[in-house]
Amino acid sequence: MQVYTPPLRDMRFVFNELHTDDGFGDLPAFADVTPDIVDAVLIEAAKLCDGVIAPLNLSGDEEGCHFENGVVRTPRGFKPAWDQFVAGGWNALVLPTQWGGQGLPEALGKLVDEMVCAANMSFSLYPGLTNGAIAAIDGYADDALKATYLPRMVSGEWSGTMCLTEPQCGTDLGLLRTRADPDGQGGYKVSGAKIFISAGEHDLTDNIVHLVLARLPDAPKGVKGISLFLVPKLLPDASGQWSVRNGARCTAIEHKMGIKASATCQMLFEDATGWLVGEPHRGLEAMFTMMNAERVGVGIQGLGVGEAAYQAAVWYAKDRGQGRSLSGTKSPDKPADSIIVHPDVRRMLLTMRAWNEGCRGIAGWVSRALDAEKHGQDAETRAQAADFVALMTPVVKALFTDLGLESASLAVQVYGGHGFIRESGVEQYMRDARIAMLYEGTNGIQALDLVGRKLPANMGRVLRGLFHPISAFIEDNTDAALAPFITGLKRAFEALQGATAMIAERGMRDPEEAGAAATDYLRLLGLVAMAYCFARAVKVAQARLTEGTDETAFYTAKIQTAQFFFDRLLPQATAAFLAIKAGKASMMAMDEAAF
Repeated sequence: MQVYTPPLRDMRFVFNELHTDDGFGDLPAFADVTPDIVDAVLIEAAKLCDGVIAPLNLSGDEEGCHFENGVVRTPRGFKPAWDQFVAGGWNALVLPTQWGGQGLPEALGKLVDEMVCAANMSFSLYPGLTNGAIAAIDGYADDALKATYLPRMVSGEWSGTMCLTEPQCGTDLGLLRTRADPDGQGGYKVSGAKIFISAGEHDLTDNIVHLVLARLPDAPKGVKGISLFLVPKLLPDASGQWSVRNGARCTAIEHKMGIKASATCQMLFEDATGWLVGEPHRGLEAMFTMMNAERVGVGIQGLGVGEAAYQAAVWYAKDRGQGRSLSGTKSPDKPADSIIVHPDVRRMLLTMRAWNEGCRGIAGWVSRALDAEKHGQDAETRAQAADFVALMTPVVKALFTDLGLESASLAVQVYGGHGFIRESGVEQYMRDARIAMLYEGTNGIQALDLVGRKLPANMGRVLRGLFHPISAFIEDNTDAALAPFITGLKRAFEALQGATAMIAERGMRDPEEAGAAATDYLRLLGLVAMAYCFARAVKVAQARLTEGTDETAFYTAKIQTAQFFFDRLLPQATAAFLAIKAGKASMMAMDEAAF
C-alpha cells in the first residue's frame, strides 16, 4: 500500500542540526531564511505532496500518458496538480529572483524535491527538467534569450527539456548527427532525431523550450564540434502571440517499465527555428551545467522512492499477521504476531531506513555546498564548495539510485507474494526506481567519471573536501560514548585511503585497472561519506539526550539506526576494498568469444 508521509522531523534534523560546522553555512544571501520560514515551507510542501501529488501516483502509473496525432496527454489529474504546483511557486522555490523565482537555498529545495519524488516520481520529472534547462539558459544564453524565456519558464507557464540522445548516440555524444544551419537572420534551422526526451511533449504547459545539441556546418568531429541550441515548441506570430508551431514534434512516446506518467518522447526536428546558447562548438559545457544539476536531482529521486518504499514496508510489517515471534508470542489476542517481530523482516526494514537516512545526510551536505558554491562570501569558500560538489555529484547520482532500487526491492520482499501484485503498490516503486540508475549517465559512467576525471583533477585536490573533515572528526572525537562509531569510521576511511592510492598508482600504468575498480570505489567512497554523516548524527543525538529533550524517541532511534548501519552495512566497505585490491585480471581475462 502506498502510504507516504514526508519525514519532516528527520528533514529538520538534517537542515538544522547535522552540518552546522561544515564551512558552507551562514550565507548572507539566506540571512532572511529563518527556521520558522524553513518549517513553514516544509509543512506546506508536505501537505501538497501528501494531499495532491501522491494520490496520483498509482492512478498515473495505471493510466500512463496518451499519444494521438502528435499530441501527448498526461494522466487524469496531472494538469490540475501542475496548475496548483506552479500557483504555489513550488517549481520556482530555489530559482533566481531576477526571473521571478523565490531564491531559497538548495539545502531546503532538495528536501522539497525529495518529497515530490517520493510522492510521485513521474510528476517530479516535469519541474525537474525545466529547472535544469533554466540553469543552462541562465548561465550561457544571451540577455535577449534570457529575457524572453526565463520569466515564463520560472513561472511554470512554460516548461523545458534537454535533447541529447539519438538512436545511434547515447553516452558517446561524439556520434551525434543533428545539425544546425544558419538561417541568415541570426538564428538556425535545426534538423535531426532525438530519443528518450523526458517531457518532450505534454499538456501541462502551452510552450516547451527544448535545449538541443547539434552540429554547425563547420563543426569539427567528435564532442568538440557540438553546440547547444534553444528550440521552442511555439514561436510568436506577427502580433507577438506564441501561436506558430515550430518544426519540432513528437513522433511517438516510449512504452516503459516504469515512470509511465512521465512523457518520454521521440522527437523530430525538421528545420526547426532555434538560437545558439553559449559559444559555437562548446555546447557540452553549457549542457553539463544542466546535466550536473540533473544528476544530483536524479540521486534525490532514488532517495525519494527509497523512503516511500520503506514507509509502505513498515505499514505492511505492522499490519500483516503471520507466525509467532521466536522469543515468544507478542499478540496473544490475535491468531498471529505482526511480521515486524521477525529478525529478518527487521533486517530489511532497518536496511531501508539506514540507507534513506544516510543518503539524506549526504544530500544535506552536498546541497549546502551547492549554496556555498553560488553564494559563498569569498572565493576560497566558493572554490572549496565547487570541488566538493564535483566530487560528490557522481556519488549522489549513482549511490542513491542503487540504494533506492535496493530499498524498493526489499519492500517487495517484505510484502512477500502480495508485493508482486500490482494492487499492493510497492512493485511500482521497484519499476520506477530502475530508470534512475540509467538516465543522466548510467551509474557505471558515474563511477568512471569519479575515478577517471574527479580523482586525478588538480592532483587529487577535490578529495580534500571529503578527506579533511573526516580525518579531523576522527582525531577530534575521543569521547568513549562515540568510540564504537569512530572505530568503524576510521577503519572504513583507511580502506578508502588505501583504495585511492592503489587506483592512482595502477591507473597510471593501466587505465583498465581504474575502470575495473570504478564501481566498487564509488560504493566505498559513498559508504565512508555515509558513515561520517551517521557518526556526526550520533554525536548530535547523544548531546541532545544528555542535555534533556522531549524528543527522546527521535534521537534514540537515530542512534539505533546508526548502530545498525555500522554493524550490518558499513562492512560492505571492506568487501569493496578487497574487490578493488583484486584488480582487473579475472574481469578482463576471458576471451570475448567465451561469453
